[in-house]
Amino acid sequence: MTLRRAVPRRPSGLRPRLRPGGRYERGVHSLRGQLTLATVALLAIGVVAATAVSVMGMRYYLLDQIDTELNRTRQSLGGSELTIRSIDSLGLLGFVRDALNQQSEGPRRPDTLFTPINGRGEAIGLLDLKPTDAQRGLAAAVDDPRDLLQDPDPHDVTVNGTPYRATATRLDDGTHILMASSTEAVHESVAKAIRLDLAIGSLLLAVLACLTLFGVRRRMQPLEDMVETSSAIAEGDLTRRVPSSREATLEVEQLRVALNSMLHQVESAYRTRERSAAQLRRFVADASHELRTPLSAIRGYLQLYDRGMLADPDERKRAWVRVLAETDRMGRLVDELLTLARLDQQPELRLRNVDISRLVRDAAEDLRVQQPERPIAVDAAGSLLVRADESGLRQVLGNLVANVRTHTPADVPVRLGVERADGHVRLCVADQGPGLCAEDAARVFDRFFRAGGGAGSGLGMAIVQGVVRAHGGEVTVRTAPGEGLAVTVSLPAGAPGEV
Repeated sequence: MTLRRAVPRRPSGLRPRLRPGGRYERGVHSLRGQLTLATVALLAIGVVAATAVSVMGMRYYLLDQIDTELNRTRQSLGGSELTIRSIDSLGLLGFVRDALNQQSEGPRRPDTLFTPINGRGEAIGLLDLKPTDAQRGLAAAVDDPRDLLQDPDPHDVTVNGTPYRATATRLDDGTHILMASSTEAVHESVAKAIRLDLAIGSLLLAVLACLTLFGVRRRMQPLEDMVETSSAIAEGDLTRRVPSSREATLEVEQLRVALNSMLHQVESAYRTRERSAAQLRRFVADASHELRTPLSAIRGYLQLYDRGMLADPDERKRAWVRVLAETDRMGRLVDELLTLARLDQQPELRLRNVDISRLVRDAAEDLRVQQPERPIAVDAAGSLLVRADESGLRQVLGNLVANVRTHTPADVPVRLGVERADGHVRLCVADQGPGLCAEDAARVFDRFFRAGGGAGSGLGMAIVQGVVRAHGGEVTVRTAPGEGLAVTVSLPAGAPGEV
């Protein structure tokens, strides 16, 4: 049976929203979304950093090759003792001639520029060729060739919108030679590498986001089950538990076990509270009923006396006896209720070593005085000590003996015995009366329960159980229809001689 209880509903703004499939809505504010975004963001930072490092490395390597070639040419010209006339007349340096021929073939931008300049910083021609636009642009881009001479590394210059790396050397006749190599191919290669890295990085980010989302979904499934279970319990279904997951992490599994243990305790506490509340309601109803009977009788006799309907002395005496009897009954009932109330509050017992064998013999003598014709067997020879409250044990024996006296015929045999076994003292009161059925035996310790509607208040056995539990013991019943009733009380044994 599903246990449900009424609980105040939470405001709609605080309740998780359910999708049509029964699962909760998820977004960027969920833990799943935040974990996915954090993972993708970290990978994006890594991709950008790796791309920047690789592109900078490639650019440095390509520019270093260009600078190395320019410096080699610069050193060759600077240490060759050539003049501009010897270069012009002898046609040395084939790479210069090839470069000049390329510049003269068409309007395309040359990859290498070789430009002599005069004292005014203007480009001059070689091999009967006029300076090209690129040569004049290089000469215009370099304000002072001496800066290039003093710096061992080439400089970045822009010639007619095209980037170059330029350096300079000086011939023996004082002529400055400007040399430049185009870096446009380097920039194009770097741009292609950036685009390729960004494309691959974006694809990798998308794939990783999907994989992360799928992985986090699988790992977060137990937490979602906990949310659903908690919501169901908040709605009143206290029997719900968080199911186990085959792929749960250690921490999540520990959380699941702890949550299920807590839910079990909550359900047990709620069931205990409901059972206690039901017992309290039944107890109040039974107590009210038990007190109403003597009060009604006393009120009735008092009304008869008040109306003068008890004129005969014998009638007044009989009414007076009945009033006293009902008053005593009500007093005993109140005393028993007070005893149960004190036991429920777990009172402090006055513990000392008590000879339980002596108490059993005293209870047997009391029963012989009250019912001389009843056969009584006593197995309580010697002395047997138990650490207990003497008045409480006397009340236990008195209630058990009174139970036999009230619910069995006067000629039914009864046996009272006590023994020590396994560190406990066992007290048994057994009769050979009609016994109880299984249903009545299960309720024999309920308050105000009287088997078959018999006499008594129905609190005696409840008091026995309360006193025994207060001593840290237990009480059991063995019975069957026609086989009598045996009540066994088991108490922790006290050390002999202990005071």
